[in-house]
Amino acid sequence: MDKDFRYYFQHPWSRIVIAYLVIFLNFLLFAEDPISHSQTEANVIVVGNCFSFMITKYPGVGWGVLKVILWLLAIVTGLFAGKLLFHQRLFGHVLRLKMFREDHGSWMTMFFSIILFLFIFSHIYNLFLLMAGGMSTYIINEYMNIRNESFMKVAAVGTWMGDFVTAWMVTDLMLQDNQYPEWGKPARRFWRKGNTRIILFWTVLFTLTSVVVLVITTDWISWDKLNRGFLPSDEASRAFLASFILVFDLLIVMQDWEFPHFMGDVDVNLPGLPTAHLQFRVPYFHRIFKEEYHIHITGKWFNYGIIFLVLILDLNMWKNQIFYQPSAYGQYIGPGKKIYTVEDAESLQNLNKTTLTYEWRSNNTDPYTNKTYVEGDMFLHSRFIGASLNVKCLAFIPSIMVFVLFGFFILFFGRFKKSELGMENKDKTYTRIKRKSLSEHSKEMSITIENLQAVVEEPLCLHEPTLISIKTKSSEISNCPSPSLASETPRSSEHCIPTEDPES
Repeated sequence: MDKDFRYYFQHPWSRIVIAYLVIFLNFLLFAEDPISHSQTEANVIVVGNCFSFMITKYPGVGWGVLKVILWLLAIVTGLFAGKLLFHQRLFGHVLRLKMFREDHGSWMTMFFSIILFLFIFSHIYNLFLLMAGGMSTYIINEYMNIRNESFMKVAAVGTWMGDFVTAWMVTDLMLQDNQYPEWGKPARRFWRKGNTRIILFWTVLFTLTSVVVLVITTDWISWDKLNRGFLPSDEASRAFLASFILVFDLLIVMQDWEFPHFMGDVDVNLPGLPTAHLQFRVPYFHRIFKEEYHIHITGKWFNYGIIFLVLILDLNMWKNQIFYQPSAYGQYIGPGKKIYTVEDAESLQNLNKTTLTYEWRSNNTDPYTNKTYVEGDMFLHSRFIGASLNVKCLAFIPSIMVFVLFGFFILFFGRFKKSELGMENKDKTYTRIKRKSLSEHSKEMSITIENLQAVVEEPLCLHEPTLISIKTKSSEISNCPSPSLASETPRSSEHCIPTEDPES
C-alpha cells in the first residue's frame, strides 16, 4: 500500500483517535452547554413533535384512541414508504447508490421515514383538534413536556452509548483485520484469543456506562466546580465545538476502508457478538404472504446507523448554540458575562424581562428563604457575550464543507452505472442457486434436451473460483472434442470446470 494521504487518513491510529475524540468532545459540550442546566421545557424540532405525539398530551379516551390510531398508521406508512419509496425507488433505482443495494441500509431508511411520517401525521392530528375547537392545550408541537435538564441528561447518555459502541466497533475492526499488517501485532494476537473481545466489550460497556449514568444523573461531579472557570466557553466557541463534532461524526464513516460503496469483503462483527450478522425469522400467514421474511442486521449498518442517530442529537446541540438566548431558557447574565440559571419553579412561572436580570435578583429578597434570589440560582462559568448570528453561523462552515465532500464521494464514486443495474448482487453473497433439472432449463431457456446445460453456482467463499457444472445426455461427453467419441461412453458425465471469478 502506498503511503499517500489515504494511507494515513484511514490508518488504524487515525480512526481510533477520531472515534474516541468524539466521545470526549460530546461530554465537553454537554458540560459547557448552559441549556444542560435549564429548568424550562425542552423543545426539539421534529423529534419533539414525534415525542409529544406518541408519549405526552393525551386529552382523553376518545381523542387518545384517535391519537394512537394515527401514530400507529404513521409507523406503518413510514415502514412501507421507507422500504419501497425511499430505499428501493429513490436510493436504489433513481440514485443507484451502492451502499443501499438490495436490502442494505433498509432499516435505517425506514427508521428515518417513520420519523418523517410521525411528524406529518402529528399535523393531521392537530387539524382535527383545531376543527373541534378549545383543544389548544393538546396541540402537538416541538415542546416535549419535560425539562431541558432532564432531556439533556438523556441525550448525554444516548450519545455516550452511540459514541462508545461506534468507537469500540472501530477498535474491534482494527484489531481483527490485516489491512495494515505491521500495526499492533501484539494487541491483535491478544484480541483474537478465544472470546477475549466479547468478554472485554461487555465488561467495559457495563462498567463505564454505570459510571457515566451515575455521574450524569446524580450530579456527583460538578463541571463548574471541577474546572473552576478555566478557559470558559461562550456561545460562539460552543457553536464551533458542536460543528467539529459533526465533522468527526462524518469522518468516522469516510475513514471506512470500503467508503463510499461498502462492497468489500471486510465484515464488522456486531458489538459483543461473535458474528457479523443477525437474522430473525418473521412469522407469516400463508394466506396473506406468499414468502417467508427474515430480519437481517449487519454489523456495519448497525454501526453507522448508530452514528446517524447520534448525528441528530449533535445537530440539535449545534442548533441550540446558534440560536441561544439566556432569557428563553430561564437564565440571565451576571458580572463577567457569566450565566446564572433560575432553579425556583415558582419564579420561572412569573419571569419577565424585569425580574430576569442580575440587578433585580441580587437586590430583591425571596420571602420564603430571606435570601436574595441570586443566592438560590445556579452559577455557571459558561459565558454569553452576545455574538451576532453571522459570527455563530461561521461555525457551520466546516460542517457544510464535510457534508458536501461526503455527498460528492457518494454521488461520483458510490453509484452503480446504468449498465450495472441488476448486477449489484455480485458482491459478497453467501447463496447457493439450486440446481435445475434438464426439463426446467428447457422451459426457461427454450432449448432442446440434446443441448448442453449450464448451471452457475455462486461460490461459498469470496476467494473460491466459480464452478460451472455442465450436464450432458448419456450419448454426449461435455469435454469431448470429437463427436465420434461420444458413442464410446454410455453413461452421463458431469464435470466441474473452474473459471475466473468475474469480480476478481
